[in-house]
Amino acid sequence: MSVAKRLRQAGVLGLNERNANYIMRLNPRGFFPRVDDKVLTKKLAVAAGMAVPEMYGMIVHQAEVKNFAAIVANKTSFVVKPAEGSGGDGILVVTGRSERKRDTFRLSSGMLMSEGEIRHHLSNIVGGQYSLSGHRDKALIEYCVHFDPTFAEVSFQGVPDIRVIVYRGYPAMAMVRLP
Repeated sequence: MSVAKRLRQAGVLGLNERNANYIMRLNPRGFFPRVDDKVLTKKLAVAAGMAVPEMYGMIVHQAEVKNFAAIVANKTSFVVKPAEGSGGDGILVVTGRSERKRDTFRLSSGMLMSEGEIRHHLSNIVGGQYSLSGHRDKALIEYCVHFDPTFAEVSFQGVPDIRVIVYRGYPAMAMVRLP
């Protein structure tokens, strides 16, 4: 018996089935922006008393990309992400700066990126390269969350998270995302 079949028999739901039979069918389309836009999601979470990573800055217009250096001037680590991205596309996890060149950043992969390369990436985000709709987007620059070492062996270059689906006020299902 295949792994997929055994998981299904055990009650594990695939993402496509979850989305088609539960998310899309049971939620008014008008509510989707609440989860599709990380800025709006963050505002709702804060209003509900939930802790969220600190926002260092947001780039909304191409002309604001030049503000990047000032936003991260005193930061060693941070995350750059599209507000309306999905699947981790467009996310840069900066874990430090080059000891020799302060305007060169080290990513979680170990790769180095210059300030100019990150500004170019920010420009691509604002231009909509990573957005769900393909339209203009916002680039968020946030505190870099560090996960517990317990997850080190099962997570690669990202922070694992638990996503809970709530139905009529009750937790109905959950998933663990292991990047």
